[in-house]
Order: sequence, then C-alpha cells, then structure tokens
Amino acid sequence: QVPLMESGGGSVQPGGSLRLSCAASTPTANAYSMAWFRQPPGKEREGVAAINIASGVSVYYAASVKGRFTISRDKAENTLFLQMANLKPEDTAVYYCATNPQRWADDRTWSRAAFYDYWGQGTQVTVSS
Repeated sequence: QVPLMESGGGSVQPGGSLRLSCAASTPTANAYSMAWFRQPPGKEREGVAAINIASGVSVYYAASVKGRFTISRDKAENTLFLQMANLKPEDTAVYYCATNPQRWADDRTWSRAAFYDYWGQGTQVTVSS
C-alpha cells in the first residue's frame, strides 16, 4: 500500500494560483506513474495531469488545463506537485492524487481512474469571486 495525502487546496479568486502537494509515505523514486484527478460537484472524476516517475520526461495534461497547470515531483521528498495558475471557476473540484507503482502510463491510460491503484483523500479547490 502507498498512502497518499494531498494538501494545498483552498479558495482563490479567478486568475489566482495554488500549488497542490501530494506526500507519499513510501519513496516515489522507483514508482511508475503518478497523477492528479479532480471531481467537480455533481460530475465524474476526471484526469488532470500525470507523470511517469521512472522516466521523468513523460507528462500528460487534460486539454482544459494545458498551459495553466504544471505537474512535477520532488524525488527526494517523495512529493508530487500540481502548480495551478490562471484558475477559473470551472476548476472548482476536489483534487486527488493517485499512483500506479508498477506500470507506466501512456496516452491511452493516464486519464483512466481505474489505471491507478492508490488514492489520496482529496483536497478542495474553490475558484470564485
């Protein structure tokens, strides 16, 4: 099991920024895939961004956040980040981090919730004026 804990959520005005963190209790250096998902009120969970840890060069973004969000990780701190800029009201959601410790994600799998084995509890992000 790979317990994950998100933090950094909060309320922000449109155009603002937030940085989410996801702390893993076990080393992520050798993990394969980690991702951020979100679940807006009344909607299904959707993939936001993913990164293949082992390679460090494969990243994926949903079209709705590309150019505004950046996924990264701190190998030494076992932490995954999501830097969010130019936030919009439609970014309001509970944000979750997830990991698949045994497989690399690809274009077909990165945004599928079923691909990931472990999930955090989520952190609320609210964008409102």
